[in-house]
Amino acid sequence: MTPDPAEDGTDESSTTGWLVLVYRIPSEPTRLRATVWRRLKALGAIYLQNSVAALPAGQAAERSLRKLRHEILQMSGSAILMSSSVLVGESNVLASFQAARAEEYDEIVDRCSGFLTELENEYVKSHFSYAELEENEVDYTKLVNWLEKVRARDRFDAPGRRDAESALLKCEQALEAYASRVYAEEPEGH
Repeated sequence: MTPDPAEDGTDESSTTGWLVLVYRIPSEPTRLRATVWRRLKALGAIYLQNSVAALPAGQAAERSLRKLRHEILQMSGSAILMSSSVLVGESNVLASFQAARAEEYDEIVDRCSGFLTELENEYVKSHFSYAELEENEVDYTKLVNWLEKVRARDRFDAPGRRDAESALLKCEQALEAYASRVYAEEPEGH
């Protein structure tokens, strides 16, 4: 009987295909490196090592990385975009990708906590105006959009997703309660 590869750890069957961007950017001006780093972070890419970033394969990811490659070439840099499968060590790549998403979810939970604290301060200061409500709605919308972006890159249901969704739900409920208070404070006849 042949042993089950999953039991003896010899099978590193691919979870997904990966897109790998290998690039080089001139050292000056340094803002070019920062620009590429920010774009890769915004896409949810992980670094396998310096100047080697990976994303799970997909049409949107490929389109974004092709565009970034073009931009790097415009910066007088060089870049190669590859489609890859991991022969050995996929669990390490996947763990890095999951850790990056979990960190983003943790940041969202922290920001939600800050949002709730800010709403509490509105009560303490008795700030129940439409201007304050609008400002808080804008902040809430930013949180919603941020969570959607992270969820869109979260291909493997990273830890922390449920916590971030729950924290955002608390923000929504608190904002609705605050809005009700603003409406109740509205002067008669206006």
